[in-house]
Amino acid sequence: MFLLLLIAGLGLVTLLLLLFAPHIRTYAAGGVCKSTARLDGKTVLITGANTGIGKETALDLAKRGARVIMACRDVEKGEEAAASIRAAHAEAQVEVRELDLADTCSIQAFAQKFLREVNQLHVLISNAGVMLCPYTKTIDGFEMHMGVNHLGHFLLTYLLIGLLKRSAPARIVVVSSLAHNFGWIRFHDLHSQGSYNSGLA
Repeated sequence: MFLLLLIAGLGLVTLLLLLFAPHIRTYAAGGVCKSTARLDGKTVLITGANTGIGKETALDLAKRGARVIMACRDVEKGEEAAASIRAAHAEAQVEVRELDLADTCSIQAFAQKFLREVNQLHVLISNAGVMLCPYTKTIDGFEMHMGVNHLGHFLLTYLLIGLLKRSAPARIVVVSSLAHNFGWIRFHDLHSQGSYNSGLA
């Protein structure tokens, strides 16, 4: 009897998954930008633009005419992504610059060079992030998730905020996920020194 109930339960779950799979995927994927706005003459900086959401964002904004600066830890992978964007859209204005958000010296060097060479910044997209890392620390001693996903982007934004203000109207976009629903801030142990769970971090 138990086996029969188990099989019926699994069958029901499978049927429900098949019926609702398209809706679950649509919900999890989030919204779709339907804007046709052009960004000619605008400069956009995207962190972590060599893969995933960052790369797709870079492609879309380049197609809209923006100058897209891809800030990537791995310049070689960044150049590969930029080449694929140029192949998809011949007029794309994309360039790659090295930025390691796990190293405050790298962030400061990036910002100093950026401020010397770029005279306008209309959109800063804080997209780069790490997830489910084993317990490691940044060069500066921060827990990796906290250091890269939050503190690194905070420092970068702080260093570029003057240029953003001078380029007004300008925007700062912070990319997130639904994962924040499963964690909480442990103010007494921000760097997970007491205990560590990569999923909660």
